[in-house]
Amino acid sequence: MRPGMFSLTARAPFAGSRALIRCGARFLVIFGIILGASLFAEAQQTIAAGQARPAATAAPLFFKVEWVQPRSQADTSVRYSPVQENIADPNVEIKFYGAAKQILTTGAPGSEVTPYGVWSGTATAPFAVTFRQKNNYVDLTGIANIRWFTKTSGFHVIRPVVKLADGTMLVADLAFSSVPMLTLSEFSLTNVRWIKLDPERVVTVNSGAATANPNNEIWVPNPDLSKVDEIGFADLMPGSGHGTGGYIQLGTIEVHGKAVPRDVSSNKAR
Repeated sequence: MRPGMFSLTARAPFAGSRALIRCGARFLVIFGIILGASLFAEAQQTIAAGQARPAATAAPLFFKVEWVQPRSQADTSVRYSPVQENIADPNVEIKFYGAAKQILTTGAPGSEVTPYGVWSGTATAPFAVTFRQKNNYVDLTGIANIRWFTKTSGFHVIRPVVKLADGTMLVADLAFSSVPMLTLSEFSLTNVRWIKLDPERVVTVNSGAATANPNNEIWVPNPDLSKVDEIGFADLMPGSGHGTGGYIQLGTIEVHGKAVPRDVSSNKAR
């Protein structure tokens, strides 16, 4: 056997190994390209899906009730019956039902310890106070919500009240109480149950045949909150007089929801 034959035979396996290595390298490169393209396509689909599905947003501020002290109530040692001038926003009107004109202002304007607001100890009967924006109804469905500062004493509770576009007044089964101090609460009206409210006496009443059922319940079925005229609060108990026996107290109130323009005839009727 010639010397060169051994050398060529001995190198043959190494040449094959190099070919295998080159083949494997090409495979890894191709696999990497395919994997990268797949991941890029998946990322693009995720971005596109995110753009097609906008994030949920908070409902816009419809109105804010900030209590202020007008010049006619300059004596800080006196508690006054609230009037329209106690509302900072001139586009927000205040409405009184039942014994609401017997409640009084309380606190000090600008104070963080005892903020200005209204207090109900002197109300001798149930009452409701509501607010309306002059030019718009409000849609309180979906993500609409209410924020308010409240304080209570005794067994008194604060309940949300709405007046619908057709004049129907309703009171909610939600009840807010906070004995120690003014507390901020934020809530939506989704899944809230409602009972019809007599606007003169501020007592719950049934809605006739529409609410008849064997369980003696008087919940209003499916009230339309997409066009609400007034929003406010009620206390279905009389106050105990001056002191800490029984009352409710409210500070700043915010209503968040979509504005629904009033028609001209509805404004003229007010």
